[in-house]
Amino acid sequence: MAKWLITIGVLCVVLGLFWPLLAKLGLGRLPGDIAVKKEGFSFYFPVATSIVVSIVLSLLLWIFRR
Repeated sequence: MAKWLITIGVLCVVLGLFWPLLAKLGLGRLPGDIAVKKEGFSFYFPVATSIVVSIVLSLLLWIFRR
């Protein structure tokens, strides 16, 4: 369990370091992401981005488990 937590923590740090690069690629503002902006309020829910990230992570885990 400790190894998994350390691995997840390292992945979060790496993702945080590469976030500006990923933002330039358009990840995070895909069609299908919900963004509501009103006066004094903004809400963002990345539906399409979450699906893409989930598919990529599922494929990577499937490949590494083989």
